[in-house]
Amino acid sequence: MGTSLAIGQHKNLYEFWKLKLTTSLNKELKTEDFLVNLASQEYFSVLDSKKIIIPIITPEFKDYKDGKLKMISFFAKKARGLMVRFIIDNNVQTIDGLKNFNSEGYRFDDNLSTGNQLVFTR
Repeated sequence: MGTSLAIGQHKNLYEFWKLKLTTSLNKELKTEDFLVNLASQEYFSVLDSKKIIIPIITPEFKDYKDGKLKMISFFAKKARGLMVRFIIDNNVQTIDGLKNFNSEGYRFDDNLSTGNQLVFTR
């Protein structure tokens, strides 16, 4: 996605795909649904999140390092994959169900989380 590639009138792949993918996704969604964003920021940027018609829940995975809480990309990427597996294996259907994720030492942190941003720490 980061490749600088012009396609017709579009200056890059994000411009080319954004409207098409957002429109297509919205057609598939039901008002009672929610979308779990486990993509990297690079790939999630291909959607126009302001135009998504349902809540977008974005889990964040943070580690304590040197006494501070940090998002370490290598571990966060692995944790996103583990959460996908958790959702599938447990047939998670609710936002509260997502909060039960507890793999590789990560646990839901209610104090750091906000409405649509679920923070998991270890």
